[in-house]
Amino acid sequence: MPDPCFPGAVAPERRREVDSSGVRLALHEWGDPDAAPVLLAHGMWDHARGFDLLAPLLAGSFRVIGLDARGHGDSGWADAYGWGSDIGDIVQVVRSLQRRVHLVGHSKGGGQVLDAAAVVPERVRSVVSIDGFGPPPEGFDHPRRPRPDKTVAEFFSDYLDRARRSRRRNGWRSYPSLDDLVKRRRAQNPRLSTDWLRYFAFHAARPCPGGWRWKSDPLVGEGFGPFKVEWIAPGWERLAVPMLALVGSEPDTWGPLPEAILAERLAHVPKLSRATVEGAGHFVHMEKPQETAEVLLSFLDR
Repeated sequence: MPDPCFPGAVAPERRREVDSSGVRLALHEWGDPDAAPVLLAHGMWDHARGFDLLAPLLAGSFRVIGLDARGHGDSGWADAYGWGSDIGDIVQVVRSLQRRVHLVGHSKGGGQVLDAAAVVPERVRSVVSIDGFGPPPEGFDHPRRPRPDKTVAEFFSDYLDRARRSRRRNGWRSYPSLDDLVKRRRAQNPRLSTDWLRYFAFHAARPCPGGWRWKSDPLVGEGFGPFKVEWIAPGWERLAVPMLALVGSEPDTWGPLPEAILAERLAHVPKLSRATVEGAGHFVHMEKPQETAEVLLSFLDR
């Protein structure tokens, strides 16, 4: 099957790998390798090729590096997926570049680049979080999976049960066709077009006996991020570099947060700028790549 095309999407010019505590991390690169680096970190269940629309728009000015997080895309799988492990992976990639880096992350990746910037501020020039500020206190209301009324102990019990099932299965079930993967993903992301999701799913999956299977490790999703304000505030208060908080204007399954909640969280960032891309939902860089790039270039060039 030939690689699908999508208007404006540009495949990476180079690919390399970095070892992080025994896990192989895949890096995809665009632009002049001698230019100032920008590291892109994706969200849960995504992959670095999801930046194929945004990265080429930044590559005229920067060396752009997309990281497949552990358990995603072409990176290796691990025995467990703690938040701190992902932070360590980002820090390892930053150190491998041997230059100060701009960090840009979306969703889960947006929260993690903030924490990574607080760990190695001397290696970071600025940080951008694209709708990466966590769920509201009550959690996200997933349209296909209504939120049950459970105690904290019951949630933890369910988490452990799902983790055990995921590890025993050792991979996703196969889908008969790529279009079946597209249909499954679009149920979660109805704002994204079928044509884009076909391009996205092609790079998120691989052919297998019986059809297609997601590349990601099912165990990746069995966890959560430290997004209570009392948990994140100490780290965000240590951010020594400029930070841009970028969101879309349109309500979506995964964001943006209500303004009162978002403002409470961002109040702990010392050097804060904010921007909104009109007409975009949670996947700002996929829905409005040109507008997103203009905002990023204006911020990164300061």
